Amino acid sequence: MKETRDLIRRPARIFLALSLLVVLMPTVVPERVSAQDAKVKILTLDEALNLAAEKNLDILKAKEYRNRVEGRYVEERAAALPHLGIFINGVNSDDDSQKALGPRVPSTRDTRAAELGLSQALFTWGQISAGIRAAKIGLATADDQLRIFRQAAFRDVSASFYDILLSKELNKIAIQNLEQKTRHLDEATKKFSAGVATDYDVLVSQVDIQNAQPAVIRTENLIRIAQERLRFLLATQDQDVDAEGTLDAAVAPYPNFESSLQTAFKNRPEVSDVRHRIQIAQEIVTIEKAGDKPRIDLKAGAGWRDLYLDTEMKQDGPAWSVGLFLTYPFFDGLRTKGRVAQANSTVSTFKIEEAKLLDGIRFEVRDACNAVREAGEIIKALSGTVSQAERLLTMAEKGFEYGVKTRLDVDDAQLNLVQARGNLARAKRDYLVALVNLQYVMGKLGENK
Repeated sequence: MKETRDLIRRPARIFLALSLLVVLMPTVVPERVSAQDAKVKILTLDEALNLAAEKNLDILKAKEYRNRVEGRYVEERAAALPHLGIFINGVNSDDDSQKALGPRVPSTRDTRAAELGLSQALFTWGQISAGIRAAKIGLATADDQLRIFRQAAFRDVSASFYDILLSKELNKIAIQNLEQKTRHLDEATKKFSAGVATDYDVLVSQVDIQNAQPAVIRTENLIRIAQERLRFLLATQDQDVDAEGTLDAAVAPYPNFESSLQTAFKNRPEVSDVRHRIQIAQEIVTIEKAGDKPRIDLKAGAGWRDLYLDTEMKQDGPAWSVGLFLTYPFFDGLRTKGRVAQANSTVSTFKIEEAKLLDGIRFEVRDACNAVREAGEIIKALSGTVSQAERLLTMAEKGFEYGVKTRLDVDDAQLNLVQARGNLARAKRDYLVALVNLQYVMGKLGENK
């Protein structure tokens, strides 16, 4: 009977060995995302934020916007400064009608002149001063825009950084699960060889390994995606990047909504930006109101002139002129009235946007505070779950080894452990991102960078 059982089991063992080899080959050297192999630049969070401040394309674009606004300020200020220029001309003319004045009046004239000209606006009904003030306020709006893009970039970089750490943690959990399934297959194979297990138990373990492999592949791809997003935000071109750090964070006391809201109203660059734009719009109203008002300009010139009358008379010498010029467009077809109405509407529009912005910030702050509280409570709820799930799996495996637990008990315990580890890792990532988002909605993210 023993020899008969051996003859029956030998083909089954050969089949088992071959199938085991096929199943385990993809898992012997699974693909891993290795920073050393890819020659990536490994960054801490502070290093990533510093690099973003230096290379992020949105931040660089905001800096160029400030340079453009500075140029506009210089342009507007030029209206209040004197304008100087050199003017050189030569005129030849022949007018036979001059002969009517007498035979001695020459009809041909040649004039040569070179002079230095000066023009200076003296009174413009507030146009020049309002334009300068508006351009100066524009510099403040450029600073606001730089802060807006800077904080948004820091928020996105921080979230991408934590996404890499989360993807690595999920990949680690998937690998541990796969290794656990592999140990179960080894144990089932040994029991099958000892005659205390059936080929059904071996086949179940093989299927478990195959089902565990997609999670490893999927999380490896998540790492690559998160790394590529971080590289894009840091604008490192062909230099790949990777994150170095941990998701561990102590749950701090939860933020107070009212104090956070007041901080946001005070520090958010969007609030400062819209208020500066209201001031600029008010200055434009002043400029447009002066469109049909009088203005006074000073014009002067000094130089040298040569005068030739026919071929007999010639004279040259210094020449100068100075005068005040009054311009009063008292009726321009109601153009000024229309422009003033448009400028006043712009002021009202910006005020409406300010009210909408403040209401939106209130919603953002409340949502951010709730997100911090939610993630913190989940971390507290799951802190002891992982250790309990690990203990439960150990007990289930021992029970299965001694025959008091079923394969289903082991699979359930292992599934609970994978879920507990994954949920805790996600909760830690969500908590860290929620803290970053809270700093962002309060307008304090990266202020010390």
